[in-house]
Amino acid sequence: QVQLVESGGGLVQAGGSLRLSCAASGRTFSTDVMGWFRQAPGKEREFVAAISWSGGSASYADSAKGRFTISRDNAKNTVYLQMNSLKPEDTAVYYCATDRRTSAQAMGVMPYKDVGYWGQGTQVTVSS
Repeated sequence: QVQLVESGGGLVQAGGSLRLSCAASGRTFSTDVMGWFRQAPGKEREFVAAISWSGGSASYADSAKGRFTISRDNAKNTVYLQMNSLKPEDTAVYYCATDRRTSAQAMGVMPYKDVGYWGQGTQVTVSS
């Protein structure tokens, strides 16, 4: 079994920054693709970013490119999402996810319901 615990969410003004963290436990972390998704009220969950097990490959949603950076520290079993230049439309619950059966690029196009494991989510609110 895999446990994912997100932290780092909060309230920030437009143009500000936040760094989300996701701590993984329960099995070998270093071979899993890790990703971030988000879900705004009344909307479907959507892909934000994903990173390969080595950290050498990453993929981003168009809305995240140039503003968000995903990274991971396998020694700490933790994945991060650095979010800069935040906009009110980034307001959502952000979820950490993992799946061993895919790639960073594939996680960006696969149905989110097919992703294996999820954290409980952390709220990010960007005020205008």
